[in-house]
Amino acid sequence: MLESLITSKTRLRILVKFFINVANNGYLRGLAEELNESTNSIRKELNNLLDAGYLEKESIQNRIIYKANTKHPLFSVLQKIVRQHIGLDAIVEMILQRMGQVERVVIIGDYAKGIDSGTIQVILVGSDLNADYIEQLVIKIEKEIKRKVRLQITSKHDGEGLIIYDTI
Repeated sequence: MLESLITSKTRLRILVKFFINVANNGYLRGLAEELNESTNSIRKELNNLLDAGYLEKESIQNRIIYKANTKHPLFSVLQKIVRQHIGLDAIVEMILQRMGQVERVVIIGDYAKGIDSGTIQVILVGSDLNADYIEQLVIKIEKEIKRKVRLQITSKHDGEGLIIYDTI
């Protein structure tokens, strides 16, 4: 869906990197290595997004660090669009419909870091969750969002990750 609106794959990957999780940041060479792109194409897209005000930069130890501009008027809209593009909203919606007492949904791994690797790792925190339903749900979610999903059930999670649903 978003690929037809944003034709630059590099720009789309940069938007995913910075807008899926506001804690994500990066510098030119690191982003080039992470996204497996040339520094020139990364520089061009970073400058375009910086000029539009979607990103902000900061100089730290002779490196220019880029991150999402949370003060931009369209920040929340862009973040929602990126999360819908990845399929995070669909995951939460489908999980909550018939799951049991879900207390928290946490994204870990590549997607929490803003890397569109194709496999979304999700931790479901709650008690008395329907494990049989979860197995069936994974297949439905994968068809819906066109990405692999790995769900892990636990009664407690205090580790790091991107919390996308929380009742705790």
